[in-house]
Amino acid sequence: MNQNTKDTIRLYVDAKYTSPYAMSAYVALLEKGVKFELVTVDLAAKTHHQTAYTSISLTQRVPTLERGDFSLSESSAITEYIDEVFPGTALYPKSPELRARARQVQAWLRSDLMPIRVERSTLVNFYGQKYPPLSAEAKAAADSLIFFAESLLPPGAENLFGEWSIADTDLALMLNRLAMHGDEVPARLRDYAQHQWQRASVKSWVHQKRPAL
Repeated sequence: MNQNTKDTIRLYVDAKYTSPYAMSAYVALLEKGVKFELVTVDLAAKTHHQTAYTSISLTQRVPTLERGDFSLSESSAITEYIDEVFPGTALYPKSPELRARARQVQAWLRSDLMPIRVERSTLVNFYGQKYPPLSAEAKAAADSLIFFAESLLPPGAENLFGEWSIADTDLALMLNRLAMHGDEVPARLRDYAQHQWQRASVKSWVHQKRPAL
């Protein structure tokens, strides 16, 4: 049996702090005011495939949340779990419809837009990395992202669903892959992403001390 007590919480994240999914789980815990230990996993060294980690993470990926004898991987599952078991700032809207919409945002960002994720990795967000101009395929993905975001974000709004939700953090990071690189993003979406980037929980992740590339 794991010797941790149920009150011992660990979040396993990538050693460079560049995973958007690890960031989402980290922000969720901070928003709830949960005390936790942050543990880094060296993905380049394949540490996540070693027994010590695979015994905790079924999917052998980051993030993984460990709470006593319970462990959970996949970031949207983690943020939903965190929202259900801890008091504090709501991570999802109260309305069933808006809550479902927030989950849709998360699911789509994780399953689509691969050309953006390839050509504008989060090294842009956290290391200031520069890449060649977007390919035609990536531009098409960027157009889809912009259409999606503009359709969801009400005019003049700072958040997607009135109150902040974890979906705002996830969407802002994806938009900032483009905006922080200097790619074309409509002004109101650029302002939205910049506003989300100023949230204290997000800034805490952004300002993590990272190893040199």
